[in-house]
Amino acid sequence: MVLNNLLDRIWYKNHPAYILLLPLSLIFGVVLSIRKLLYSSGIFKTKVASVPVIVVGNFTTGGTGKTPFVIWLVEFLKTKGLNPGVISRGYGVNSRSKVQQVCADSEPGSVGDEPVLIARRTGVPVAVSADKYQGAMLLIENEQCDVLICDDGLQHLSLGRDLEIAIIDGDRKFGNKYLLPAGPLREPLSRMSSVDIIISKGTALDNAWQMNYEYGDPVSLLDDKNTMQIESLKDRQIHVVSGIANPGRLHEYLKNMGIRFECHIFPDHFDFSSHDLNFADNLPIVMTEKDAVKCIKFANPNMWYLPIQAVFNDVFIHTIDALAREKIYGQKIT
Repeated sequence: MVLNNLLDRIWYKNHPAYILLLPLSLIFGVVLSIRKLLYSSGIFKTKVASVPVIVVGNFTTGGTGKTPFVIWLVEFLKTKGLNPGVISRGYGVNSRSKVQQVCADSEPGSVGDEPVLIARRTGVPVAVSADKYQGAMLLIENEQCDVLICDDGLQHLSLGRDLEIAIIDGDRKFGNKYLLPAGPLREPLSRMSSVDIIISKGTALDNAWQMNYEYGDPVSLLDDKNTMQIESLKDRQIHVVSGIANPGRLHEYLKNMGIRFECHIFPDHFDFSSHDLNFADNLPIVMTEKDAVKCIKFANPNMWYLPIQAVFNDVFIHTIDALAREKIYGQKIT
């Protein structure tokens, strides 16, 4: 937690310590350039799947809203009569582990919280693997997927792709614009010119499509068919638990709804236990859906999660439909 706070100050709040890290960023940039050259020259091989691959990623570390967008994209492709699957690295998954298929009831500690969330929300096949191609093969051979979404895959050049989509946090942007570790960038910003679609979460940015969130009513962790109106929490005191990269947007939403709350902020991808949520009162506990998948095993009637949905305007939907037709599917989309 201390390290995360320090990096946030260095990357986004002009802390001068970034100067000490610049030599490491220079080395990182050289390694990126060599790696890119090895792929472009064919020394490192890019494997091509037998079905179209859409890569969704970002240029910075930390949360930018990829998971809500991946869920939106899955549902969009399903409306076109396609059978999509999702490939993910799975945060915290042992890199030596073999490819694993994720189910709605998979253990987040073994396959990652975001893959479990995607499987629960969409019902489509999901695989986690450090080797994205092996994950692709599993979904194609076992689930007959006819299009794959590679979550967090911009930098994974070993898997070929037909369409690249990058997500940016429109509020935090690119921080000090330095490469890791002096800044938050995974790649130089010149990489932006080669992706097909750039999406900005929240604040609109030039040359990017705006993505907004809509929050749904709180859902019980014990029974996802049990919801309560968010307005019923107005003027009440609650606990808000967050183990995500940037919880500020959630807090702002609840404040605007007139809800009083005590914040309990944990590191991103935090592995919750019942002890962490054992508060000395009987007040409602509200969390994100990503956190909820890790708390279901010890849930009680006071625990609720707020589902979110990515929202776009009609022009974007038409654009991504047309781009998919042009670059991937031709007349396969109806």
